[in-house]
Amino acid sequence: MWITIFDRAVPSAVFSQPPIGQVGLSEEQAIEEYGDVDVFVANFRPLRATLSGLPDRVLMKIIVCATTDKVVGVHMCGDDAPEIIQGIAIAVKAGLTKQDFDATIGIHPTSAEEFVTMRNATRKIRRSSADQVESKDEVATKQ
Repeated sequence: MWITIFDRAVPSAVFSQPPIGQVGLSEEQAIEEYGDVDVFVANFRPLRATLSGLPDRVLMKIIVCATTDKVVGVHMCGDDAPEIIQGIAIAVKAGLTKQDFDATIGIHPTSAEEFVTMRNATRKIRRSSADQVESKDEVATKQ
């Protein structure tokens, strides 16, 4: 059964504590399909938690096809994740690129603005060049 980008762009959420939301491909699926993938990750304490003294954190991930710059997956764990992912799903379904995300002005101070301010890839996976995996901290070659 063939899955199109429209099938992949169906967002889903788990209304747990903290809530989780996602749209598109997982990192593993993107690597399998595209080979060359850039992964952008943010893990931070949102302003609401900082001001209230709560220990809550937010984790966000954007998965990008390195060849086309198209955003193929977005994942979030933290407050308001389902609401934020619902809006991000429009961008993923429309085929927006990472450059489109970067050119968007975020609403400050919100957690959602982090999706448009992640500028540096956390990991760059390149299957086409001897399965080299790069990260901010190290370069390792898969065996």
